[in-house]
Amino acid sequence: MAWRCKSRCATSASAERYARVQGWITRPTLRRLLSEALGTALLLAAVVGSGIMAERLSGGNMAVALLANTFATVGALYVLIEVLGPVSRAHFNPAVSLVMRLRGELAAGLLLPYIAAQLVGAVLGAWLANVMFDLPLLQWSAKLRGGSGQWIGEVVATAGLLLLILRAPPSRVAAMIAAWIGAAYWFTSSTSFANPAAVVGRMFSDSFAGIAPASAAGFVLAEVVGAGLGLLLHGLLGEPRAPGNARATEP
Repeated sequence: MAWRCKSRCATSASAERYARVQGWITRPTLRRLLSEALGTALLLAAVVGSGIMAERLSGGNMAVALLANTFATVGALYVLIEVLGPVSRAHFNPAVSLVMRLRGELAAGLLLPYIAAQLVGAVLGAWLANVMFDLPLLQWSAKLRGGSGQWIGEVVATAGLLLLILRAPPSRVAAMIAAWIGAAYWFTSSTSFANPAAVVGRMFSDSFAGIAPASAAGFVLAEVVGAGLGLLLHGLLGEPRAPGNARATEP
């Protein structure tokens, strides 16, 4: 009898685990994960690829290289948010997914799959850029980035990004996010990574846009702090009003 009970219990537990897995592996969920992986991959391909091209064509002029890198990133980010936003809300960023989970806007069971899709997409995007420019597929960046100034820059860039995501009107969110990242490329000392997945992907490119693995942890930690700061500021400011209900003063 004990053997039969044990067998039935094991079968029941397996059935429950299968049901839980089946509960989130649905066609819409798979589409969302594909959207996150594809969007992050194309974003990293744009960032890394334009960095490689800019480095080759700028003749050593770092300002021109950064300007070219900025334009490509801004354009790609805007288009990807517009195209893939209706599918997965276009996070492309573990810090964004984490904040959305904390706000209850992303299901608990989707947080880790979202982050995994973003990280895999980031690495694939960097590899795609490498092969497009006839560089070795597997490489590590040697470009060290760090210090308190750059870490503060990442806090500012990520906090501003999250604040925009949470407060921008839906019809303008893509343009406003792209504009913020483009501006932060120039006014932050870190050139505005603002994305842990981008940090991971850019480790695999020994180019203008790369970041050495030894520098990655500091950037990721600063970005997580920045995301928390953005969420805190949003809470202090209160939920944004609809434009038609805005008033200059409180009644």
